Amino acid sequence: MLPKVIVICGPTASGKTALSIELAKEINGEIVSCDSMQIYKDMDIGTAKVTQEEMQGIKHYLVDFVSPDERYSVASFKKDAKKAIKEIIAKGKTPIIVGGTGLYVDSLIYEIEYPQIEFDEAYRKQLELQAEQKGIETLYQMAKKIDPQALEKISENDQKRIIRVLEIYHSTGKTKTQLEAESRKPLEYDYKVFAINWDREKLYERINKRVDIMIEQGLVEEVKNIKQKYSKFPTAMQGLGYKEVVDYLEGLYSKEEMIDKIKMETRRYAKRQLTWFRKNKQTIWLNGEEKISENVRIIMENL
Repeated sequence: MLPKVIVICGPTASGKTALSIELAKEINGEIVSCDSMQIYKDMDIGTAKVTQEEMQGIKHYLVDFVSPDERYSVASFKKDAKKAIKEIIAKGKTPIIVGGTGLYVDSLIYEIEYPQIEFDEAYRKQLELQAEQKGIETLYQMAKKIDPQALEKISENDQKRIIRVLEIYHSTGKTKTQLEAESRKPLEYDYKVFAINWDREKLYERINKRVDIMIEQGLVEEVKNIKQKYSKFPTAMQGLGYKEVVDYLEGLYSKEEMIDKIKMETRRYAKRQLTWFRKNKQTIWLNGEEKISENVRIIMENL
């Protein structure tokens, strides 16, 4: 029998952190973060990074360990997450994967290997220039012709992932979908996947409130400090909340416009996350409005 690994996913601001910590206390678990932004050091407020106090003594892996000036790939995440899972199981505890980065979740639950592909820097710069001059829509349409299946899960303004689809095809002659299908391996673990759902309006209220709290906690100062400390940001400053603050600091928005833009983009992101997780057929959905103890009970019943 394969060892059980619990996955708790869902949109941003849905309550994944609080639920996972209560569950971990109940079942002797430890938590592996599955969030592509909480990996970065010094980026605490804008990523809603779990605090020592919130952890309540539960060990967390893959939080706060990558420098913002480094690249970190899905392949890196999968390798690091597998190592953490093994370590937790070796202690006789239950691994709980927690986060909202769909690509990271899928790399584990579907055992997708992401081959190390040599990318053509000149081609990437050409695509970035094209996006700047003609708009990201032109790249989106190019990518859609090449790999319509991959584009089902990618937003029309997600420049990084659209370019990735084009680069994979340019470098390998195969689509991202083809490569993923070819690289799937037998599962090492029995993944039990749960996701938190909310009424859309209530989720949007939670998102708006969270953004206001981030501003109060000093998100703008956090971004200023990071920009002073590091010279380059391959991915980190593309993160939600961070790129809008950078634009505000460069005079592109007023403070009010920046706050409204962060709220709007975060609501859009949450909608994309829900679409992504609904495609995972084995997911058991939990009601975010339920008491945490009730959702813990439902998870335990389904293990």
